[in-house]
Amino acid sequence: MTSLAAQLSAITSSLEELTTRVAGLADEQYRLKAEQVAVDLEEAERSLRAGVRRLERLLRTLPR
Repeated sequence: MTSLAAQLSAITSSLEELTTRVAGLADEQYRLKAEQVAVDLEEAERSLRAGVRRLERLLRTLPR
């Protein structure tokens, strides 16, 4: 694995962990009836998931 691929893989893992944390926060805000906060957190979660998918696609194209 190239240095770039290794770095991107680590970043992807970190983003996946952050995505899980943000999703948990959104769920918690729904339980607390803070719906607008939850909606905003879900939007952030979607953006993070899109970033993860983009990095995963990029990793598949890099030389091994």
